[in-house]
Amino acid sequence: MATGEFNPQPMKVGVLTAALQELTPREKRDSDPDLAVEEWLGFAAEVGADTIQLSTALHPDEADVPPEAMLDPVANTLDLRAPMDSARANRILAATKETGVEIADVAFFDNMLHGDPTIRAKKRDFMLRTFDAAVLLGAPAVCGFVGKNESRSIEANLVDFEESFVPLLAEAKARGLTYRIEQCPMPGWTLDDSFHNNIAYTPAAWIELHRICERHGVGDQLRVHYDPSHAVLMGQDTRSIFQYLKDEGYAFLIDGFHVKGQVIDPKGLAGWGYGGQTMGRGDYQNGAPSPNPADHANAWKKQTTICEHELPGTARHDPLAYLTNRSVDWLDHQLAARELLDMDFEQAPLIVEHEYGPARVQEKSKLAPILKGSIEFTRRIDEAAAAMYALQNEVLPAQGIPVQGVGRESYRS
Repeated sequence: MATGEFNPQPMKVGVLTAALQELTPREKRDSDPDLAVEEWLGFAAEVGADTIQLSTALHPDEADVPPEAMLDPVANTLDLRAPMDSARANRILAATKETGVEIADVAFFDNMLHGDPTIRAKKRDFMLRTFDAAVLLGAPAVCGFVGKNESRSIEANLVDFEESFVPLLAEAKARGLTYRIEQCPMPGWTLDDSFHNNIAYTPAAWIELHRICERHGVGDQLRVHYDPSHAVLMGQDTRSIFQYLKDEGYAFLIDGFHVKGQVIDPKGLAGWGYGGQTMGRGDYQNGAPSPNPADHANAWKKQTTICEHELPGTARHDPLAYLTNRSVDWLDHQLAARELLDMDFEQAPLIVEHEYGPARVQEKSKLAPILKGSIEFTRRIDEAAAAMYALQNEVLPAQGIPVQGVGRESYRS
């Protein structure tokens, strides 16, 4: 009888650099823009990360949305006011070699289908600059949103996608890059009642978008950087999402993970339902949008009244919440990925994204043990899932030994 080898394949664990916005003070990094990346690579090594997702963004002086209007302000850890060049890249790559921390991808999270043509062009130009930086830094991919033209329906946005986003993917293809899309619906991007402000928000939508890409020869460029917190926000469970992709022939679409959870607030959900708070939020005054940009952050109550982000490991173990899609079952998340997705698990990144407000301290000495604990939790959970999968799907079947029990089932939460 054949004996299957026990060969688990754990994933690389990293962190999104937006976790600590000002690790390098603005007054230092504005004049020495690559110092922030060097110091973040050192910090990542300190907290035990294998890799980083390197965040870039329009500089605060150039952004169209003020930081005070954002729920989770983006970080321009990688400052691209000036384009990346070989000298800058060599300096950063020397730091990756010194620290042993890799760059999984370069992330620019913004609305690439913005309804204002001038703003859209500005974001597109910056994304192209991000592409060029990723190539010089040896990263295989960029990560970001698709977005939405807020003046048009989601159906009409498919035209925007084909006319504006597909050419962007052609630029990625010319550079040998993959574009990993994140599926957050971005409900707080608008002050109206719209919830789905990023058209790439759910598996069926990813497939529709990918079919458009296939027609234009850029299907291989479009992949998904899956974040289970957004599934919980929309009442979905991860195992069923992965099953759906497999059933539809798109198990290859997911190419990496944001490891961020979501904990549903049952009282908030009872009061407002999925879709969150729709009135009395504070983003309007006397029936019109508030003139104070800080008030616009209240539009995020469409989300925050019913749930709160989880930094992996900070939420209590809660089997009932897992079974009712009110929190992320991390072990089953990683097990379902191996059972249902077509991924290179030794290369695909597990990126810890820290957006749990009460623990989002912006002081290095206090944040370090928090991130270190979450990264270690993530690594151990993934190692356990890798071991379970190897044992149950390779070792036991090779010897004709049945796996016990039933386990979680797709479409049956």
